[in-house]
Amino acid sequence: MAATLRLEIVTPDATAYSEDVEMVTLTGAEGELGVYPNHVPLLTTLQPGELRVLKGGRETFLAVGEGFVEVRGDGVSVLTDLALEASTIDESAAEAAVARARAAMKEDHGAEEVAAIQATLQKALAQLHVKRRRH
Repeated sequence: MAATLRLEIVTPDATAYSEDVEMVTLTGAEGELGVYPNHVPLLTTLQPGELRVLKGGRETFLAVGEGFVEVRGDGVSVLTDLALEASTIDESAAEAAVARARAAMKEDHGAEEVAAIQATLQKALAQLHVKRRRH
């Protein structure tokens, strides 16, 4: 049996994922990060996008939002505001969120509002990317 590490993905609402996996790939502060068992410990921020999980030779894809990642030799903890598997993503709702965010970006907003709109846009685009992925 291949070595594994424990992946825990927690959102404000629930534990979205909690299983032993072979590898996790996510987008951190410095770019894409692949984590295997016995990885060197680190803390980083999580960027909105796709999180890939390799378990039993199969990949699972999740759309994730902003958050934090802690890597230990035996596990990865992800705290994020969004974690959705492709099967749970509402494509039409994500498309509507993209359209609203793009329209809002054309309006005059303060820096904090612009940051919030950009975050919403990034999360909606991540959902569409995961939902439209062809396996």
